[in-house]
This record gives sequence, structure tokens and C-alpha cells, in this order.
Amino acid sequence: MNATVKITKIGNSAGVVLPKELLAKLRAGVGDTLYVSESPDGIRITATNPEFEVKMAMAERIMRQDRDILRVLAK
Repeated sequence: MNATVKITKIGNSAGVVLPKELLAKLRAGVGDTLYVSESPDGIRITATNPEFEVKMAMAERIMRQDRDILRVLAK
């Protein structure tokens, strides 16, 4: 999906209005938080915190590696 957005003046700041279709793809709506980060090919906007994604991936890897130990501890 390609979208063109326009920068609008909002008080002393500037803002961007996101089209409904883009919000639907992000699964985001009014009042939600979006995360902006740099990527090799530009700027990335996501509805999930990239830092949290990294931490969850590490946790999943640890749980897979140590599942036998975690089963024993769960008893």
C-alpha cells in the first residue's frame, strides 16, 4: 500500500493525518500510540513497540532453550 500524507499545522506543531486504510493496516485508531523508528530504507511507523518486540523474541528463545527446566520450576 502506498499512501501520500500532508503535513498540517496543529497549534505550534505539525501533524500528519493518516488515512483510514493505513490505520486499519496498522490496527490502530484514535488515541492509540504509534512508534516511529529509523530503518535502513527510511522511517518506520508501527503500532507495536520495537524494543518490546526484541525483548519478547529473546524471551521466546530462552523459553525454547530451557523448556525442560521451566517445566520443573512450574511444578
